[in-house]
Amino acid sequence: MERFDYIIIGAGSAGCVLADRLSADGRHRVLVLEAGGSDARFWIKTPIGYGRTFADASVNWKYQTGPIPGLGGRTMYWPRGRVVGGSSSINALVYCRGMPADFEDWRAMGNVGWGWDDVRPCFEKSERRVDSSGHALTGGALDVKDVSPHLHPMGRNWLGAAAELNLPVTDDFNGPNPEGLGSYQVTIRDGKRRSAADAFLRPALRRDNLKLETHAWVSKVRVSEGRATGVEWSRDGAQQVAVADREVILCAGAVNSPQLLQLSGVGPGALLAAHGVTPLVANAAVGGNLQDHLAVVYSFKATQPTLNNELHSAFGKLRAGLHYLLARSGPLALSVNQFGGFLRADPAAARPDVQLYFNPVTYGTGDATRTRIEVDAFAGFYLCFQPTRPTSVGRIDIASPDFRAAPLIAPNYLSTDKDVGDVVHGGRLMQRIARTRALRALILEPIAPDLLSMNDSDLVADFRARAATVYHPVGTCRMGANSNDSVVDSALRVHGIERLRVVDASVFPTVTSANTNAPSLMVAQKAADLMLAG
Repeated sequence: MERFDYIIIGAGSAGCVLADRLSADGRHRVLVLEAGGSDARFWIKTPIGYGRTFADASVNWKYQTGPIPGLGGRTMYWPRGRVVGGSSSINALVYCRGMPADFEDWRAMGNVGWGWDDVRPCFEKSERRVDSSGHALTGGALDVKDVSPHLHPMGRNWLGAAAELNLPVTDDFNGPNPEGLGSYQVTIRDGKRRSAADAFLRPALRRDNLKLETHAWVSKVRVSEGRATGVEWSRDGAQQVAVADREVILCAGAVNSPQLLQLSGVGPGALLAAHGVTPLVANAAVGGNLQDHLAVVYSFKATQPTLNNELHSAFGKLRAGLHYLLARSGPLALSVNQFGGFLRADPAAARPDVQLYFNPVTYGTGDATRTRIEVDAFAGFYLCFQPTRPTSVGRIDIASPDFRAAPLIAPNYLSTDKDVGDVVHGGRLMQRIARTRALRALILEPIAPDLLSMNDSDLVADFRARAATVYHPVGTCRMGANSNDSVVDSALRVHGIERLRVVDASVFPTVTSANTNAPSLMVAQKAADLMLAG
């Protein structure tokens, strides 16, 4: 039985940051337990390798939701990282903080210290901002790179559509004016993925006071007299115990953190009792408040070559591969997500209410049943939108007292009138953009269903039939002042259990307006400040 000051459960985005920060001064012994294995894999390090890791069970939990009423009873595939670096090792590399108003909402909900001015320094602490010429503008560890000079030339059409419709344009989604159309910044360095493990964990592992255990599956947080004392974990069937003299920190993500709390006796009392788990703290909020972004893709055959031409054929793959191996450049060195933006689809919206994607690639219908990503044989591109502020909430709950059993995921998408209205507004905006001269010049023909032929009811019916997650689940260990409807307080301490915190996207009170990796890193930086100050 080894003793540590801090035990971190999960080497994902937040866990990597905490491992670095808590071990930095050398005074504290820190243990990181990761259920997955090493991230030293070619397709993880290669930016466009996202398509290969999307359904690779060796690095991916490959979750499935239950039937979703608002989507006609469909189930949905949920990839989540099961590897050092977590989902930052298998995501599509886009770095977006979200809108400043997102965090003002958090503060207005009673979470003191989580407004925009409070969290902005925590974003900045991680970021190594790199401009389009390759010069580092800030000194953080995580590269946030502007790769606009290397993106597909059809980006000119994207900006042309903005000009025709008098839509705002921005050169920095993470700058002072993030609203508008533009190109995404990505976490890439020297043509390779820059995950949280690369930026924070791997350098920290040089310290003698930090220990990483991989293939280490935590089954339970040990609690004695209302205080977390350590964890039980196993590897290859061998049961082990680690003791925490200061704190246990859950960084297992929006799916696994509530699951582990429930397995440890913190959650809905009746649910725990039904599975034979002794309730220590009855809290129905554990696993609740699940939010996620839901998006739909509209695909088109193109009048000019796209990434499909470079990545579909055997010759194209060989050429792109050689280009990458010899020069760390070309399509394999970039994210599949290139262009997009944040706009107000609803004319009455006070702030951006949709996030858009415009990418020079297509891969089948892109629906929620897909568990493989293979580019099409013809030149193609797609348009995509996701409402940024859904109000539908669902749950994640244990299905069994066995920690190896996947939890029940019930997203409850599209269950409010507001969310249905957002679909109509977003679909209409997509139609306006697709009808511009700039976009029409790219469209050879639509791939069914035809966006331009849909009325409002068609847009909603199609969204219900084809929309899929954008892999941004949050909120299942919600932060809040009231222990009746939240799981952790504003210092991320679990209500009712001392020396136990949750630090990951599960603590978000509401989903942010963009990709969730950046705010997950921010939450960890903020948590480290709170812990080291106390």
